[in-house]
Amino acid sequence: MTPLMEGLNSLLDVSILLYMGVGLVLGFMVGAFPGITATMAVALAAGFTMTLEPVQGLAVLLTIYVAANFGDRVPSILINTPGTPASIATTLDGYPMAKQGRAGLALTMSAIVSAVGILASLVLFAVAAVPIASFARDYFKSPELFALVIFGIAIMIGISSKSMLKGIIAGVFGLMLGTVGTYAATADKRFTFGVLELVEGVNFIAVIIGLFGIAELFDQLLTHRASKVRPISSLGRWWPSRAELKQSGRATAVGGAVGLGVGLIPAAGGDIAGLIGWERARKASKQPEEFGKGSIEGVAASDTASSATLGGSLTTTMALGIPGDSVMAVMIGSMIIWGITPGPTLFTDRPDLVVSIVGIMLVATLLSLGLSLVRMKGMVKLLDVPQPYLWSGILIFCVIGTYATSNSLSTVVTMLVFGVIGVLLKRMQVPAGPVVLGLLLGPLAEENLARTLAILPTRPFFEVVSPIAIVLLALAVLSIVMPAIRAARKPRAERASFADSVLDTESLTQISKAHEELAANPDLLTSTVRSIDKKKSKEKKK
Repeated sequence: MTPLMEGLNSLLDVSILLYMGVGLVLGFMVGAFPGITATMAVALAAGFTMTLEPVQGLAVLLTIYVAANFGDRVPSILINTPGTPASIATTLDGYPMAKQGRAGLALTMSAIVSAVGILASLVLFAVAAVPIASFARDYFKSPELFALVIFGIAIMIGISSKSMLKGIIAGVFGLMLGTVGTYAATADKRFTFGVLELVEGVNFIAVIIGLFGIAELFDQLLTHRASKVRPISSLGRWWPSRAELKQSGRATAVGGAVGLGVGLIPAAGGDIAGLIGWERARKASKQPEEFGKGSIEGVAASDTASSATLGGSLTTTMALGIPGDSVMAVMIGSMIIWGITPGPTLFTDRPDLVVSIVGIMLVATLLSLGLSLVRMKGMVKLLDVPQPYLWSGILIFCVIGTYATSNSLSTVVTMLVFGVIGVLLKRMQVPAGPVVLGLLLGPLAEENLARTLAILPTRPFFEVVSPIAIVLLALAVLSIVMPAIRAARKPRAERASFADSVLDTESLTQISKAHEELAANPDLLTSTVRSIDKKKSKEKKK
């Protein structure tokens, strides 16, 4: 049986559909609740999938990943609050559309273009993954793999924080965590301090849940304020007309092209792609003045761009072993626990699994689109669930999921410790992404560096270290040095992250102005449902 048939045949198992159903529900709920990211949900679910077969576990995790990409548009459009970072750009035009009584249209268009973006990205994966993996398998030895890991970490450091120093601190901290445990080359125990639980290293799932789950939970508990904003109830019509679909065509194409390109950059993510796609579509539009005021083109461009990053992220993860975003970092950790190593060898050792992964994402996209096109009044009601109930449920599942990975309370303690560390990182505005990437890829970089240093004394330098490795290391240095130089030339108040650096000043002003207008005029249109104090309403009448 060919790998293609084997991969597709594994999806015909009824249990796979059941697990995908679980992932679909969880993904939509995760997206609909602001503050619960896809990374948090996938990390939490990873603790429960360790006992499953790889295809079954991937069915849950990948479906959550895809479905959250649809569900997070609901709060972005209805309450101007991104469900996940990937839907930040959706608020720019989605919420104004909702305030104009066109929330249903915005939700439908968002679902359609999100599906288009993901399906286009899967085509990219099918076309690009095998050539990239083949090239890496033939030309990437220990020096090149070391350089590739350093390049991936450097890119994440460069784009995940407005402060390059804070990004470097996070990356170094992650690399330090990766050295804890037994060194494979010599079997020496390092930084275990006599603690038996640290002999095998820091538990990756516990760290992920702590940094992305418990930290977010603690942060919300500390900063929670009772909100008077309720979801917009006037949803209006749902289906776009032919003229609206035609109008959105160019914006969808522009956003899709941006998303496919940004998705191939390790750690860039849908939030960056969405903002860049929105800005590029505004420039290409015949009605750029409508952007930020309820333009259906703005919704189409931002959601297509953010969704189209999924395939690019999957490509770098599966072909090179470098996670495209934090969700894929969790995915790599789960696959390693299952005994599967993402990277060039995956396509030769387990080609059937690659086919299964594509099949799962394809089916998950179609199921998510179908669910999104159902009039989601029930989903809207989820936004009114009291936060304390939500926090309690998250905490319980975090504890259970973490304990399930090792059946040890020490793992739960590790999770809580990193939850506190995560809150401190948030307060200091230090990104968690480089920490996770350093922990995950640090041992791989160290192992390949050790092999390279062992070979160098016996052979000429340029025979061991190829031009590919030198170029990757040079790019890694430039990705950190150049933004730092550019930032140093600007006043401190004007220093920005990668997302801002690729947007021109006019676009940044437009984005800021759109948010300020909505914040300053909460009752601009009558379709907004708000609980307003009687005193304030009387003052307005006077």
